[in-house]
Amino acid sequence: MAMLSRTLFDTPDENEILRLAMDHIAAAGPYRAEAGYLLEADGALVPSPGNRQDHALTVERRVRDLAGQDGPVAVPGRPWGHALGLRGLEGLSGYLVVTSRSRPTEAERSLLATLIRHTAAALAVAFAHRRRREEALELHRLRAERASLQRQLIAVMADLAYRRAVHAFMADVAASGGDEKAVTHALHGLTGLPALVEDRFGRLRSWTGPSRPDPYPEPDPVRQDELLHAVARESGPARIKDRLIILVRPHGEILGMLALVDPQGEADEHTVLALEQAATSLAPELAHLRNLAEVELRLHRELADDLLSGTDGTSAYARSEAVGHDLHRSHYIVVVQWSDRSADSSFAQTVGRAASAVGMRTLLTRRAEYVVLLADDRPHARALYDALTRETGTPSGTIGVSARCDSPDDIPQRYQEAQRALEVRRQSRKRYGTTFFDELGLYRILGPGNDLRELEAFVHEWLGQLIDYDARHNSAMAETLARYFDCGGNYDETAASLAIHRSTLRYRLQRIRDISGSDLANVEDRLNLQVATRVWKIVLGGSG
Repeated sequence: MAMLSRTLFDTPDENEILRLAMDHIAAAGPYRAEAGYLLEADGALVPSPGNRQDHALTVERRVRDLAGQDGPVAVPGRPWGHALGLRGLEGLSGYLVVTSRSRPTEAERSLLATLIRHTAAALAVAFAHRRRREEALELHRLRAERASLQRQLIAVMADLAYRRAVHAFMADVAASGGDEKAVTHALHGLTGLPALVEDRFGRLRSWTGPSRPDPYPEPDPVRQDELLHAVARESGPARIKDRLIILVRPHGEILGMLALVDPQGEADEHTVLALEQAATSLAPELAHLRNLAEVELRLHRELADDLLSGTDGTSAYARSEAVGHDLHRSHYIVVVQWSDRSADSSFAQTVGRAASAVGMRTLLTRRAEYVVLLADDRPHARALYDALTRETGTPSGTIGVSARCDSPDDIPQRYQEAQRALEVRRQSRKRYGTTFFDELGLYRILGPGNDLRELEAFVHEWLGQLIDYDARHNSAMAETLARYFDCGGNYDETAASLAIHRSTLRYRLQRIRDISGSDLANVEDRLNLQVATRVWKIVLGGSG
């Protein structure tokens, strides 16, 4: 019994203590362990895995009915049976159900009671050890949780302090009237990364920090639109290649882009916060600049519209001085038309940017079909066209430029000249590019303002028979003759442009001689026929 007692007290596991007591119950007398139970903290009785199964339900029901008291238990074939409570200092910790093949003697009862007390005491010690282990684990968990919460609190406080510092810094920049340069300077100081502002078309407005490209690359319109759409899909800053980009768009309208150059991917949540705050600070500045530009543009357009329609010179000079434009200089009227763009406000802005990019000082307005510029100097032959080709991504545009205008009173007439130059260009073989009215030569007399009846009579005199023949026979003699002159009398080029064989062209030219009665070898006839074909195509639109 003493050895069993030491074993029980050396065992840390409650279930193992119960098993040992049940296995060695016979050492106390003629006993057999029918069942053992441990009491959980919630009052539930948990049966031991070593319980006998033949009368398990009956025995368990009886033990539950005892409600913590000791009492007899009836087991068939066993004349004596008792459920004995295992009690320690803190109360009941379980039950041991013992039966005997005969009624135990007083000595056997004493030994059984001793075994029960030792088992209960061992369970109490095991329970106490387990509770201390659990308390130690819980204490360790609580300390770890406290340390984690302290770290989180420190991080939250640091983040809050950084947010307040960034917000206050950017608010000071905005309150002091900081422009794009002030914002990029502040953002570079906060993040250590190069900061830049671009307008919505991809042109650089400000850069602070190292590694600025020189020259800054010209934006590609198609790629720029793709970039804007990619960034707009994000709820915050978007990483595009080596840049962290956020759109500046108060009220949903994109006014520009703010970006950090971050090739090493160093940006963290604090960097993102600084970028977002900088964009918020920049938005009012860009919106203000946009409003000023719109007011200035409206005043320019109103003045340009009045000058094109005809207005009093004295008031025109006064208004031009008010908007900062020198109307005393000689001017040129420039009309711009692009085949795939309507003359809306968006295209007008595109033309304005292109003109500024090539150094033109202009008043700008738009008409139903054209964007019109009043430039205070003669435009370069290709500069504006090339700039617009880059802006629009297509070369399919035509520009007409008037002769020099020295007085506001002459602007309406010069406007007609610019339209004429554009129309001549559009009707030519090379329809895209820039045409100057004062370089039209013969075509200058074919423009608006001439008597169409006289022109029609001239055409009828020289081409009337060919036009009538084409109408009767559904042929193209007049067009063939016009194309022949356009190609400088070159047979191969003319045939190729008409998509006919060279022999077919020779036949048509002979028929033209026969029908018209004119000799193409005669200098006078040839000149009149060539002028007539030009008038027929350009002025009369090639109609019958």
